[in-house]
Amino acid sequence: MRRSLVATTLTAVLVLAAPAAAGLPKAGKLLSGRSLGGVRLAETQGAVRAALGTFYGACRDCSRPTWYFTYRPFDKHGLAVEFTGARVSAVYTIWRPSGWHAAHKLGFGSSPLVVHRLGHTTRTVACHGYEALVRDSAHASTAYYLFDGGLWGFGLFRRGASPCR
Repeated sequence: MRRSLVATTLTAVLVLAAPAAAGLPKAGKLLSGRSLGGVRLAETQGAVRAALGTFYGACRDCSRPTWYFTYRPFDKHGLAVEFTGARVSAVYTIWRPSGWHAAHKLGFGSSPLVVHRLGHTTRTVACHGYEALVRDSAHASTAYYLFDGGLWGFGLFRRGASPCR
């Protein structure tokens, strides 16, 4: 009886702890060419749910399936994850989630010069109403979004894909 109670309690703790571990990070990090907020290109939808949880909204008008992870319902700040063939093809911040940064603590509001220097960007892409400073690696493109003279967001895309969203 006691063994059964311990097993049941342990199972309940593990089941309840798993969803609690998943969720949008409070201070997400961009690892250029590798990941954003813990999400990597080519991950499955299941892997994204395991990392970020099931609290997301799905875009109805997007050309690709896109999930929006935010901190609270109807909050604008968070992370968007796009899929092609049920695998991550793009991941980017939405608005300016507080505490998010890249290497060397490169954070929102940084000047374009600082972004070029610390992000090692090689090209600029003009998007509708903003710019993307881009760094290409073997399989991915990392975007640093500029709006109103400062760093506004981060993105990670398959190499060759447009960073404009």
